[in-house]
Amino acid sequence: MNREIHYQDRPWQKSYGPHVKQRLDYEATLLPRFLEASARDFPNRTALIFEGYTMDFNTLNEMVNRFAACLHDMDVRKGDRVAILLPNTLPCVISYYAAMKIGAITVMNNPLYSDRELEHQFVDSGAKILITLDLLGNRMIDLRPRTRLHHIVITSIGDYLPFPKNLLFPLIGKRKKLAADVKPASDVYRWKKLLSRYAPNPPEVDVDFEDTAMYQYTGGTTGVSKGVMLTHANLSRQVQQIAGWFPGFRKGEEIMLGALPFFHVFGLSTAMNFAVYMGWTDILVPKPQPDPLLKAIARFKPSFVPLVPTMFIGLLNHPDIDKADLTSIKGCFSGSAPLPVEIIRAFEEKTGSVIVEGYGLTETTPVTHVNPYNRDKRKIGSIGLPISDTLCRIVDLENGEDDVPVGKSGELLIKGPQVMKGYLNMQEETEAVLTADGWLHTGDIARMDEDGYFYIVDRKKDMIISGGYNVYPRDIEEVYYGHPKVQEACAVGIPHETRGEAVKVYVVLKAGETATEAKLLSYCRDKLAKYKWPIEIEIRESLPKTNVGKILKKNLRLEAAAGKQ
Repeated sequence: MNREIHYQDRPWQKSYGPHVKQRLDYEATLLPRFLEASARDFPNRTALIFEGYTMDFNTLNEMVNRFAACLHDMDVRKGDRVAILLPNTLPCVISYYAAMKIGAITVMNNPLYSDRELEHQFVDSGAKILITLDLLGNRMIDLRPRTRLHHIVITSIGDYLPFPKNLLFPLIGKRKKLAADVKPASDVYRWKKLLSRYAPNPPEVDVDFEDTAMYQYTGGTTGVSKGVMLTHANLSRQVQQIAGWFPGFRKGEEIMLGALPFFHVFGLSTAMNFAVYMGWTDILVPKPQPDPLLKAIARFKPSFVPLVPTMFIGLLNHPDIDKADLTSIKGCFSGSAPLPVEIIRAFEEKTGSVIVEGYGLTETTPVTHVNPYNRDKRKIGSIGLPISDTLCRIVDLENGEDDVPVGKSGELLIKGPQVMKGYLNMQEETEAVLTADGWLHTGDIARMDEDGYFYIVDRKKDMIISGGYNVYPRDIEEVYYGHPKVQEACAVGIPHETRGEAVKVYVVLKAGETATEAKLLSYCRDKLAKYKWPIEIEIRESLPKTNVGKILKKNLRLEAAAGKQ
């Protein structure tokens, strides 16, 4: 191997596709302005599809303007925080763009989160308005006094449905648990009724390109979840970077599968903002399980499909996969966890598409690496090449500064226009990962080959990726440390056939106490989002520790993995 290759030489650029640029000439344009451009250039093109209900770009832009005017009337001003707690629905897209249009800071929240988790994010962000579903309405009304939330706007799955679903929904929605009554409370409003009051004439607000646009919460292996501050520049340049990586896909000509959750930064950038920027139709899938995914693909014929490995696996294992025509799919983008080779081959054979794997972090908006969109140039097992204008280094694990030779493993550092501004209210945490000259310490162990392709050797030591979701052991451990019978708790990831990883918890009980696995499993049900629930709990007399008393998670992970083989 050629040891004369250096990271500063950007050796990855020689492996770029023929029309991918090393450096981009960015438009300093905010996302809402990209929406206006798509509405101007493709006014009658369908922008969003939800359960068969369609909305064109002209109407979408008008709705954004109506809700922006509404938010302003609710005293939302530049820098105020607007929390959105929704699955992939029309109001999710509309409220996100409306808030940014008037200079508010959006806070995307996961509807699967428990009240405990949501309370932290609402309080930490200082959100004053919440947009959510009727299914969560009563919980949020009860939670509101513990936060700074004032107004709550309630929407419903049934707000936008095509005929005859719109007529049937009031009769069957509650019975199928797709709708719920919301108790009377002050400053709680219905989405559709509220929007009908406003003309599409929001005030002009001077929003700077470098202003903070959103807080995107991410967990950590220690402490509470952190609010990643992403600027308008981060979000705008990220979609331009993605577009630059896939130059064969033209504006106004494709159909996106919007299955990745928009409350997660991967879905937000690659499945929502990218589609708006490109003027593509976006098929919204609020519950990306195999059955609705397969039906959406078969019916609406997407051509560009970003998914996580569990979604690819779920589709291929669906009993009706052999009856479905999936040949509309041309390009697939996979992230969050490695995609098994056999899954890549089977899905490509079924669809005729090309799957490229990539990599990113919440702190990088998130995409930093993608394989070339070319079967012959991609390297399966690699996270790909740094995308345009993205610099990378692999540094010594001990001092975090010295570059290691090409081919050797070390910590991956990233620098580029998609790197965050910092963590909200966490200066020390920010300084720990972001250097003064803009290098982000990812905490991931990686290596680069002589062609400039990067490989993740080991993820952040403790993080578990289950079904495409990041699960942070500390969240689970803190819950079990609150159990009156538990003395110690340690959560690790174990191999799982469909999720990639699942959670196993090791516990040591207090002296004289007894408990069953079943009771310990049920303890967390109302305290954690469902995808964080452990599937196994092992009660032990002691846990392996270092000389200073730190639990050796690595030992437990290896042991758990060996037990699953």
